[in-house]
Amino acid sequence: MNAAADPDTAPPTHPGPVGLMSGTAARRVMQSLMRTGQEARFIGGCVRDAFLGIQAADIDIATPLVPEEVTRRLRQDGIRVIPTGIEHGTVTALTEGSSFEITTLRRDVETDGRRAVVSFTDDWLEDASRRDFTFNAMSLTPEGELYDPFDGVRDLKGGRVRFIGQARERIAEDVLRILRFFRFHARFGQGRPDPDALAACATMAPLLPSLSGERVQQEVMRILAQDRMVEVWRLMIDCGVVAQTLPHATNVTRLAALDRLEWLVGEAHPMAHLAALLPSGLSAAADTAERMRLSNANRDYLLSLCAPPVDVHPDLTVTSRRHALQKLGPETYRDLLLLAAATRGTPAVELLEALAEAATWVVVPFPLKGRDLLEMGVPPGPEVGVMLASLEGWWAARDYRPTREDCLTELSRRMADRQRDQASPAKS
Repeated sequence: MNAAADPDTAPPTHPGPVGLMSGTAARRVMQSLMRTGQEARFIGGCVRDAFLGIQAADIDIATPLVPEEVTRRLRQDGIRVIPTGIEHGTVTALTEGSSFEITTLRRDVETDGRRAVVSFTDDWLEDASRRDFTFNAMSLTPEGELYDPFDGVRDLKGGRVRFIGQARERIAEDVLRILRFFRFHARFGQGRPDPDALAACATMAPLLPSLSGERVQQEVMRILAQDRMVEVWRLMIDCGVVAQTLPHATNVTRLAALDRLEWLVGEAHPMAHLAALLPSGLSAAADTAERMRLSNANRDYLLSLCAPPVDVHPDLTVTSRRHALQKLGPETYRDLLLLAAATRGTPAVELLEALAEAATWVVVPFPLKGRDLLEMGVPPGPEVGVMLASLEGWWAARDYRPTREDCLTELSRRMADRQRDQASPAKS
């Protein structure tokens, strides 16, 4: 009998609470929830990660107490409470600089593939049964008793990502679980993925367009941050997942080449992994950014990688390199170099040489502004922009070395020439 089915039995196979789970803040929250005999446990990802010796960033706690009672107890003990997901039974406790997400045990009343209507329960096994994967259903008491109703420990040790119950049923409850499956396989999987899970993901992939771009973005960027991203992205293409979410993102060969380079020279910006999968040009990048609902900053960065305003490759001349660094900034320049090298198959030695200057380059702002020209007598209007651009070109041609005083001197010289030309009698 498993531990969740029999509360008196719990296998001593877990190292117990670690990291934030064992700190004074967690003890304070747990004592508040359990002070009259009610049970509370750490649950989900923090338990899974602790078993693997990983410090979890988020600590989740489950309890049979309803949210109102959770809130009352915590506030009575001087712990700040935020109703972050009250309709789903979730509040966040803040104490000693740490946060804990506390959720009442739940059962699903209705699901539509994107969201669920829930009711509360006091049945730990019923709550565990509604979760996605076996290793995410584990829970842990403050004393270190592990409850593992679906053999999540065995799956973790074996590197297998396995849905709880029928994979298709779990996916029908929340279609995002398709992307979560591939993300967890990239992070924890070993060898081939669970065949039942893979088949279910392929069958249910046509439901993926119902997801919001923000939810897709979150999972995709996590997948593209994993060491096994190339292998897993190939699986996603084979299963039809990419076609249903990011149909332009199919250049796995370039992603694999970029991945190999990163092992030698260090990681690129996360958007570079996405850019590697896309064809060159604005169209596919803009469509992908829209599908993923990227922030303006990430959208602009992706576009700059897929359609750069200046050409960047390892064979640029010294002058061209410096112009590109100044215009793009060292981070964008570096990522474009890596993408170009991944496309061209540039030898690592040449790439390292090309990257060396970017590592120390500091963008130098042009010393003059439009107001400097106005103060020197340039009339307001288009002429200010034209002359400012011309001066900046003069400054760039001198390797960005002229100082503000040098630029003002050049401006004065040009203004004197302009006045002299205007004063000269018109030629007959």
